[in-house]
Amino acid sequence: MNATNDSALVWFRRDLRAFDHAALSRALQTYHRVHCVFVFDTEILDALEDRNDRRVEFIWLSLKELDSTLRQMGGGLLIRHGVASAELPRLARDLGVSAVFANRDYEPQAIRRDATVAEDLVQSGITFHLHKDQVIFERDEIMSGSNRPYSVYTSYKNAWLKRLKDEDMQVHPIAELAGHLAAPSESELPSLNALGFIGSDLSSLDIKPGMSGAREAWDKFAKRLEDYESTRDFPARDGTSHLSLHLRFGTLSIRTLARHVYYAAGKGAQVWLAELIWREFFQMILFHHPRVTQNAFRTEFDSIVWEDREDYFQAWCEGRTGYPIVDAAMRQLNQTGFMHNRLRMIAATFLVKDLHIHWLKGERYFARKLLDYDLAANNGNWQWAASTGCDAQPYFRIFNPVTQSERFDSEGVFIKRYVPELAGLDAPNVHAPWNLLPIEQQACGVLLGRDYPAPIVDHAVARAKTLALFKAVRADAA
Repeated sequence: MNATNDSALVWFRRDLRAFDHAALSRALQTYHRVHCVFVFDTEILDALEDRNDRRVEFIWLSLKELDSTLRQMGGGLLIRHGVASAELPRLARDLGVSAVFANRDYEPQAIRRDATVAEDLVQSGITFHLHKDQVIFERDEIMSGSNRPYSVYTSYKNAWLKRLKDEDMQVHPIAELAGHLAAPSESELPSLNALGFIGSDLSSLDIKPGMSGAREAWDKFAKRLEDYESTRDFPARDGTSHLSLHLRFGTLSIRTLARHVYYAAGKGAQVWLAELIWREFFQMILFHHPRVTQNAFRTEFDSIVWEDREDYFQAWCEGRTGYPIVDAAMRQLNQTGFMHNRLRMIAATFLVKDLHIHWLKGERYFARKLLDYDLAANNGNWQWAASTGCDAQPYFRIFNPVTQSERFDSEGVFIKRYVPELAGLDAPNVHAPWNLLPIEQQACGVLLGRDYPAPIVDHAVARAKTLALFKAVRADAA
């Protein structure tokens, strides 16, 4: 079919909403007839180890709502299942569109995919337009005075805030242009089984997908935003936003969030805006330094010889290290697909600096388990914890898991939720049960080595070893 000049195709990816959508808005403003598509990319799905992966169900349910919303507006979603770089150009040719629109992705694999798609489309005379949508500032929009990408967060944050203007947070119109949407003849959303997956337990985890779930999560967080700065570090309290999953799949708009917190009063809003800027900082780092997916940002630390103790790694993964706060964090992750941000730092630091296991192993485990897994943020935070990344702090920042536990879960409420075998212990013993005499352990119903493991390493000894590892590398690099 020959391409016409009045039709376009919008490719939805990590932007599963029908409002404030940059690519969709531009297509509707430019073309008379606009088709919408989502591709279940087998190159991504086939790499997932768990056929019960909750992220796939989250996407599936979000697409179901998106399709319904688009149909109410006169359109709807086309669905394809296959290799996206082949399916998308084939569909564009079948529809006879003049252009394909999508929102830009900054992950190396996505960049390569989009380059392949663009090359295929241009051979058919179809243009490919990519737009900024998942961040406020992208790629080289925030650069240093020497026109280089920032490598320190604080400097990037200051430049980000200095550059921000109202127009950077303006909404991209959709509803008023919806008359240009093209409607598929019937619903095309395949079942999860047809995609090779089975349903999970999102509802039991109080996870609500789609645009409606995002609105509900935002409405709840907005009411406690003022207290965010004082509550965010305590895992037993409902102090975090629970929006990272929705940000990951674009069921809400980053512009809406940034605009609200930028103009909101109070320390909580300022601190949470800084979290949004961290997200963009790591996106920028990944775009300019794609090597960080496999290597340390600070290349000298690639020479560290990490230990390959599979028994230690499995103990960490399964939440049986003998350190209650670490074990509770890992069990929360395994059971729910979520881990509190403070606990992510504690668990990651423990793996690298107490067990001396390469940060990449932990990063990849989180990639398999986290519902809100985002390559840029996950990689950036793991390298922060490992002191191999963009970090103004020195390598000798080593979290003590006991003092972290005492500070952020003082009564052990969170620990006992996920490590119930410690329910009989009161503070301070719940943080370090090995300090109890065997007769005291017996009285509390938790005998180390029988009911709960003894610590697999001594933190003080492990800390000294970590310092020696990093000092040796720094000496060699000098």
